[in-house]
Amino acid sequence: MPPRKQVSKKGPSKVGGAKMPETKEDFEEELKLMADQAKDESWSNWAVQQGIIYGKALSLIALMAVYANVSLLTLSPVYGQIAATRLHERIVWSALFVGWGGNLALRRALPVKTITLLPLVAAYIPMAQFFLFQASETFGAKLGPAITEAFTLFPLAMFSTACLADVLEGADLSRLPKSIAGPAPGMGSYAVLKFIEAQSMRQLISQIGKSVFQTRVGLELVLASAYSILAPSKLIVWAIPALLHTTFYNTHLMTPMATSSLNTTLHTSGWSLVDRGESTTGYISVLDSYKDGFRVMRCDHSLLGGEWTKFERKIVAEPIYSVFTQLEAVRLVQILNKAPDNEAKALNIGLGIGTTPSALIAHGIDTTIVEIDPLVYGFAKKYFGLPSNHTAVIQDAISWSQSNKEELYENYDYIVHDVFTGGAEPIPLFTEEFLSGLKHMLKPNGVIAINYAGDFTLPPLGIVMNTIKTVFPSCRIFREGEPPSAEMVEETGRDFDNVIVFCTKTDEKVTFRKPTDADFLGSLSRKAYLFPKHEVDESAFSTTATDAGILRVNETEKLAKWHDQSALGHWAVMRTVLPRHVWQQW
Repeated sequence: MPPRKQVSKKGPSKVGGAKMPETKEDFEEELKLMADQAKDESWSNWAVQQGIIYGKALSLIALMAVYANVSLLTLSPVYGQIAATRLHERIVWSALFVGWGGNLALRRALPVKTITLLPLVAAYIPMAQFFLFQASETFGAKLGPAITEAFTLFPLAMFSTACLADVLEGADLSRLPKSIAGPAPGMGSYAVLKFIEAQSMRQLISQIGKSVFQTRVGLELVLASAYSILAPSKLIVWAIPALLHTTFYNTHLMTPMATSSLNTTLHTSGWSLVDRGESTTGYISVLDSYKDGFRVMRCDHSLLGGEWTKFERKIVAEPIYSVFTQLEAVRLVQILNKAPDNEAKALNIGLGIGTTPSALIAHGIDTTIVEIDPLVYGFAKKYFGLPSNHTAVIQDAISWSQSNKEELYENYDYIVHDVFTGGAEPIPLFTEEFLSGLKHMLKPNGVIAINYAGDFTLPPLGIVMNTIKTVFPSCRIFREGEPPSAEMVEETGRDFDNVIVFCTKTDEKVTFRKPTDADFLGSLSRKAYLFPKHEVDESAFSTTATDAGILRVNETEKLAKWHDQSALGHWAVMRTVLPRHVWQQW
């Protein structure tokens, strides 16, 4: 028999190449290490899993928040900013409620995963909006935006919320108290949604129009692509018809092809699109009516001004709206020690197409223009002949006035305050504080002209007039045209007009000198409308405004609560000024 091999009792033995523990203590230590390692691996896997869950949830919330903002921006050219916003929150809330509460029902009812439908819905929204906008005249501004979003934003937000609820079912909230763990996913998701909405809207406004993918429809295409990356599936092939329509037939897309297609449509009714773009205050376009011979600039569902092209331009253009020539009557107010035009300084807040500042410059007045929108300023120079010999400030008027208040103390002989868009005024520019700042900049014998577009049947007009008269001791108020009959006001329910207020810093009554031929600048429109004619008595304002007092910075809700009604009235007026297809086709 072969000799038995001696097994050493010292030193470690190996099993399968692994070192075996020598003692019981070593064995227990090894087990502990293995348990810790398993625990670490389990924790790591849990953290990765939870990270994926929350990352996907955050992606769904972010895309939904951004799309909600883009939806609002896309509605604005057809319905105006305020009409578009009126019922927007209710649509979003309804979609959140249905999606969050019905995610299980959707999972059972749908033949595919809910999340795979998101790219399809997002891809079809631009096409759906295009066709729904053609019915805006039928829908009206009151319900049109809500109807449009009910067929576009609502299903996207509903499916997104349902997918969010599905994803968050895998979230481990066991470390939270039960009383918090229950509502935490819903409340937390909503808080994140509102935060991203607010932040993304600021970014969208600041960056909009800088490229085709940073325009309204361009952003919708980008978001549809983002959804397809988030939820890739073979179903995306069904989005091809929608993408083809948006690329080749949607006139709202900011491409040369879409612009050419839009012009083909407009030409049939005597219109042509000169130029367009998207900017900080909205969708801006310049349009020619070659049939009637005039040109206008548009901002969303509002007009910033226009001029006749069929009449020869002598010194300045012939405006088609008399209100802008009436603002030039600021020069006609009789004051003591008045500086001659070539020594006077003027401040013009709000440019439009530049009718009033162009006239002031033509009279030799050193004019400063404050305009918030760079595209409006660029179009005014390029297409409406705004002279170059002026000082341009492309900035928000409030921040500009606050930063230059002391430097510009009693600096201007004339101030023209003309800001308006979309059926409602920028409220902060009519507060007592802002108007007092303008008074601070006005010379002791200076004159200010303020244009306010409002409805005589609603309180805001009276509140603004109260505020102006509180700041300036002597004022006279005029409206652009003749007041309508009582029967007409009762029939339409509105009396919307431009109201021009001329004020001074002295207690003496505002009077006007008779204009001369030099004041008309060779313009027939100025000869007919320069001198204000339709003076307004205080009794013309809504009686409810008398008790409302004045407008202050911390009381802007006095006007804001009436914006909806005012904007709806303005929308109806705009639809009579330009043909509906001009508004609908952008």
